[in-house]
Amino acid sequence: MWQAMVGLVSSAIEFFGDSLGSYGLGIILMTLVVRLILVPLTFSQNRATAKMQKLNPEMEALKKKYKDDQQRLNEETVKLWKEHGVNPAAGCLPMLIQMPVIIAMFTALREFQFGEAAGFLWLPDLAQPDPLFILPVLAAISTFVQTRLSMSHGADSAGGSQAIMAYGMPLFIGYISTQFPSGLALYWTVTNIFGVGQQFMVNGLLSAEQEREGESG
Repeated sequence: MWQAMVGLVSSAIEFFGDSLGSYGLGIILMTLVVRLILVPLTFSQNRATAKMQKLNPEMEALKKKYKDDQQRLNEETVKLWKEHGVNPAAGCLPMLIQMPVIIAMFTALREFQFGEAAGFLWLPDLAQPDPLFILPVLAAISTFVQTRLSMSHGADSAGGSQAIMAYGMPLFIGYISTQFPSGLALYWTVTNIFGVGQQFMVNGLLSAEQEREGESG
C-alpha cells in the first residue's frame, strides 16, 4: 500500500513534468493539485485549531480555578467546548489523514530520478540541494509566516511551546532544506505559500464569525 502511494506520487511528478516540459513546474502544479484535494481537511483542521487557541485564556482560567479537582476541571472543559462548538478531535483527525500523503510526497521527491531535465530556474539539479540557499530561506520564511498565522488566534496568551513552534520549526525546515534535494524545498515552499493563503481565509472567516456573534450578543 505504501509503495503504491509513493509510486503514484512519482508517476504524477513524471506526468506533470513531461506535460509541462519542466520537472520544477511539474512539482509546483502537482503540489497545488494535492493541496486543492486536501482543502476540506486542512480547512477543517485550521479552523478547529484557531477556535481552540481562541479559548486558551478561558482554559488557563479553568486550570487555575480547578487545579485541585481534576474531575471538575474535565467537566468544565467539556462544557466550555460545547458552549463554543469546539471539537478537539477536529484538529487532529485531518492531520492524521494528511500525514501519509505528505510523507509519500516527501519520499517520492527524495527518490525521484530527474534525469537530464533536472534544472529549474537557478537550480542546476532538483535532485541536489539549492547551491544558492534561496529555497531554504524561502522555505523557512514561509514556514514562519504560516505558523504565525495559524497561531494568530490566542497566540499571545500561549506559553513557550508555541514560541518554540513559531521560531524553532522555521529554522529546522530551513536547515534540512539545505541538506535535501531542492525539489523537496520547492515542494515545501509552494505548499507553505498555499497554506498561507488558506490560513488568511480561515482567519477572515473566524473574524467574521466573531463579529456576527458580537452583534447577536
